[in-house]
Amino acid sequence: FSFRKLWAFTGPGFLMSIAYLDPGNIESDLQSGAVAGFKLLWVLMLATVIGLLLQRLAARLGVVTGLHLAEVCNRQYRKVPRIILWLMVELAIIGSDMQEVIGSAIAINLLSMGKIPLWGGVLITIADTFVFLFLDKYGLRKLEAFFGFLITIMALTFGYEYVTVKPDQEKLLKGLFIPYCQDCGTPQLEQAVGIVGAVIMPHNMYLHSALVKSRQVNRANKREVREANKYFFIESCIALFVSFIINIFVVTVFAEAFFEKTNADVSSVCTNSSSPHSSLFPNNNETLEVDIYKGGVVLGCYFGPAALYIWAIGILAAGQSSTMTGTYSGQFVMEGFLNLRWSRFARVLLTRSIAITPTLFVAIFQDVQHLTGMNDFLNVLMSLQLPFALIPVLTFTSLPAVMNDFANGL
Repeated sequence: FSFRKLWAFTGPGFLMSIAYLDPGNIESDLQSGAVAGFKLLWVLMLATVIGLLLQRLAARLGVVTGLHLAEVCNRQYRKVPRIILWLMVELAIIGSDMQEVIGSAIAINLLSMGKIPLWGGVLITIADTFVFLFLDKYGLRKLEAFFGFLITIMALTFGYEYVTVKPDQEKLLKGLFIPYCQDCGTPQLEQAVGIVGAVIMPHNMYLHSALVKSRQVNRANKREVREANKYFFIESCIALFVSFIINIFVVTVFAEAFFEKTNADVSSVCTNSSSPHSSLFPNNNETLEVDIYKGGVVLGCYFGPAALYIWAIGILAAGQSSTMTGTYSGQFVMEGFLNLRWSRFARVLLTRSIAITPTLFVAIFQDVQHLTGMNDFLNVLMSLQLPFALIPVLTFTSLPAVMNDFANGL
């Protein structure tokens, strides 16, 4: 084992792990904490472990064959299933892009104390994508470092909330290692399914299988291929462990502070703290429902304005970091399935335009509840798209004709 070699292979796994930290994930985390307390932490851990195993298969496919998943699909499937697969993956990418737009717009609105309206935040997200394209010209390694910086911001901001709230560590460990859900009903079950759809992103398999090609590997040398597989797997373990810890921060903060709270509880605290957002919570005994917008507001009411702004910075980092992974995924998928080589500029313009149009309409003509409600729908959409990524990656990595001596026996 060599740390120098591990460093050389470090990058693709952390870029991939950003999809485990997008605004859709954060919303799923905080809702599961508020609705089920600590009871669904084991679902989050299991989904992350399954995600790691699938990412490992996707990375092995790219390392061994020198082709990413979309390119292999293009070679192995006939025209009709190939087009269907492409359309399903594009749908997942657009859905993910919409979540990034929603998260960034809400974060900008919170940071500006409402001075920048939601539709203004949506429009700002058009410009930020092209900033990343500008950074991309300086090389993939520098882009990887920048996204590492954004992940660090998320770890620090959500870690701050964790330290401020001080969740019960005994309940945390019980939730992680004992698969139970006592007194759970339909809302808790919906959250469990939402966690799986938010964590395991279908287009992420296509992305990871392509990113590993950025490292030079002599595929005629089995030892080098085996070594590359080993280091990419170690890097993926580290990257997903970091993302898992950040997700735990969010779940446990809302489980400790807001589980079984009512609207009246929060309304009185927000009124006493002179929060400008106290009207968000009606003075009734219905169970509190939170999203990434209300989540920041209630943190600000209970733990001071700093908690709200730090939360918004974390959400902004989540939205911005996952923007470029969607861009890369879209480019690899289009090139692989259709043999179309568009510039990244044209590709981003198309995908972001499709994602922004419905989001902008909701932001202009509806309220923030409708905007954040789209995240729940999009998480369900992701779970429905999963088979269209899982079936190809599981199939191809088990075929000796594709993987040679590196076929997955299971």
